[in-house]
Amino acid sequence: MESAQNDNAVSFKENLGFKDYLGFGFGDMAVNFTFASLGMFVVFFYTDVVGISAGIIGTLMLFSRSFDGIIDVVIGGLVDKTHSRWGKTRPWLLFGAIPFAALTILLFAVPSGWSETAKIVYIFLSYNILMIAFSAIAIPYGTLNSLVTRDQHQREIFNLFRMFMAQIGVLIVTNATMPLVNFFGNKQVSWVATYAVLSGISVILLFIVFKSQRERVTVSAKEKIPLKISLKAIAHNKYWWIATIFFIIYSIGYALNQGSTIYYAKYILHNDSLVGILTIGYLAPVLIGFVVIASLFKKYGKTKVMLYGSLVSIVGYLFTLISPDNFWVVMVAQIIKGLGQAPLLGGVWAMFPDTIEYGEWKTHVRIEGLLYSGGSLGQKVGVGLGTAITGWVLAFGHYNGALAAQSPSAIQSIYQLFIYIPLIIYVLQIVMLRMYDLDKKYPKIMADLAARNK
Repeated sequence: MESAQNDNAVSFKENLGFKDYLGFGFGDMAVNFTFASLGMFVVFFYTDVVGISAGIIGTLMLFSRSFDGIIDVVIGGLVDKTHSRWGKTRPWLLFGAIPFAALTILLFAVPSGWSETAKIVYIFLSYNILMIAFSAIAIPYGTLNSLVTRDQHQREIFNLFRMFMAQIGVLIVTNATMPLVNFFGNKQVSWVATYAVLSGISVILLFIVFKSQRERVTVSAKEKIPLKISLKAIAHNKYWWIATIFFIIYSIGYALNQGSTIYYAKYILHNDSLVGILTIGYLAPVLIGFVVIASLFKKYGKTKVMLYGSLVSIVGYLFTLISPDNFWVVMVAQIIKGLGQAPLLGGVWAMFPDTIEYGEWKTHVRIEGLLYSGGSLGQKVGVGLGTAITGWVLAFGHYNGALAAQSPSAIQSIYQLFIYIPLIIYVLQIVMLRMYDLDKKYPKIMADLAARNK
């Protein structure tokens, strides 16, 4: 029986090579020129450059997530209904790249002469319009993974390339942003110039994705699926719900890690220029880990490897407690956390294509765009909550970005964000991964679908 299932799985393989995987990976590098900036610098920019209180920023970030679910479902539904000579997803990348870049630049163009209230309104509007543009790129880009191949292992390799290039994007943003800001004069307008450069590169990368990818998966033509039926299919797809909730929890932790690093470097290690090297310490093991993760996923299943990755990350956070203000202890902890992150980053996006196949098997309804919107929804809601928590915890500790030295309560709030709250997040991740047992069922699901579609 196992052999028959493996034979069926092999039949889904496509003739893919390094160029296909790399071209796909450029998309997440482009997205992370914006997305990593939202996690790493946006709260710092608003508190320390624009001068808005951390509590207000935290509340804005949470409130901004209130309609994201609706936007993601709408975009996902539109992707499912898209039919063009370029396919379902690629035209979104072609026509969405420039607006996405322009709105990223505008995020940092808060008018300096406006009142605080007017600035808050500008921040709210520019952030949320950017999130709409983000959905219009991220959901089609993510859905593309389910259309280039139906082979689970090839999808996992696509995802590993995607996340590898995403971390390269994070490293570029982390290590280039402050030097570019300083190069352009270290003023607020310098941030605008910096993101004009980064966003221009992102447009080129998204065009490369459009040019290099093909939608190879074809599903027999069926009548249009009403939204009511699509939503009912989502309601009955338990693994989609587990994957989406997991992604929310995971993204909260990722946002906390990114957003707190610059505060930790500046006020605990007393050198904000260390943010780059700390990020390298965190991401270098991730990039190295990606070399072996594909084979580990194939041998043990991605869910089990992701679970052990969460445990390794917990060890890293606990290691920081040995001497939280010692750079070398923190650096070693970053490396341990990075080793744990490799399977998590390598597997999180690969969960959603599997839920698409499960949904078709369970409900006889195939809706790539709507189901993949769970990834974008989970990521945006999680990062929004993580950013909000960052602002609230700093505000609770009476953090004041205008002060060179912070109060003991503000320092304690930075410790909470960098060490203690993420520990809770990882425990919750482990609980969700224990519930996601789709890897065991996937070969039979694909064998049944192959028989059904003959």
